[in-house]
Amino acid sequence: MAAALWLCVAPSCTETRDLGTTVPHGMLPVDERNPIVLLNDSATDNWQGEYAIAFANGGGPKLAAIIINSSGPWPDIDTNVAGWRAMVQAARDAGMTGVPDPTTSIGAPLVRPADGQLASTVPNRSEGARAILETSAQLSLPYRPLVVVTGGRLTDVADAYLMDPAVADRVVVVSSLGTTTASGAAMGPPNGEMDPWADTIVTASFRFVQVSAYYDQLTDVPAAKLANLPANPFGAWIAAKQPNIWNLAQAADQVGVMAVAVPDFATAVQRVSAAGPVAAGATSGPDLTANANGPAWLVTGSAPAAAIQRFWDILGATP
Repeated sequence: MAAALWLCVAPSCTETRDLGTTVPHGMLPVDERNPIVLLNDSATDNWQGEYAIAFANGGGPKLAAIIINSSGPWPDIDTNVAGWRAMVQAARDAGMTGVPDPTTSIGAPLVRPADGQLASTVPNRSEGARAILETSAQLSLPYRPLVVVTGGRLTDVADAYLMDPAVADRVVVVSSLGTTTASGAAMGPPNGEMDPWADTIVTASFRFVQVSAYYDQLTDVPAAKLANLPANPFGAWIAAKQPNIWNLAQAADQVGVMAVAVPDFATAVQRVSAAGPVAAGATSGPDLTANANGPAWLVTGSAPAAAIQRFWDILGATP
């Protein structure tokens, strides 16, 4: 049996330990065997939720929780949650299992304290942060942590850390976020500009994977393939949503789900380190710079075709 790679949780630690199980699949520290929590705002502009639900019903990551908040582009929390509830109900009505009710999370972007110290930050103590704490305590294993897959701001993840720093031992954060640069990546749009101080807390405290490898998400469910969707409520939901998908590669928050669920999705990964805490008034999170011994992972290249095909294969097998 192959040895498991145990990853020390401290951002500066490189210790490994043999646990007698299998190593992570692919190029990232987590894979389809890790349970996931989704964190996002709107249900309408990309396919993050649909991919997570489908993969959970097709041998992919267990979908342990769905946390919904608001953002600048999607400020109406009631509309956001209603959309996710409709998605969840459509999946259940189609016979899909393991689809949790969405958790509504209310919490403003975190405020950088005057002294610039992470520990001085006032937490929101949001519902989403509590859900991360509770779910990670229930499901995380030392060699198979819970993965929080984000497609919006990192507020709830940072808030969970402020409530209980030990959560960083139990969680890996995988975020659809930012852009690549010549020296690494910027934690800016998409999503990285929404809460720069939360970005600082997460990169300083958690094992962090930034997925900045987007693709044309109009290829997921093109109009020409709508007739191939299953004749069930989930297929009907997807067909009704398809015209509203944003024609913007950076909106494809499903890249975070794909990176965890499909080992071959990430084709280029480098280790990076955060530059440090952002300054007062920052409009984006810290830069991530290349560092062979860095505590974070940056996905800069992807191959979505296999993930898209698997999505369709699972849909075709749905009752």
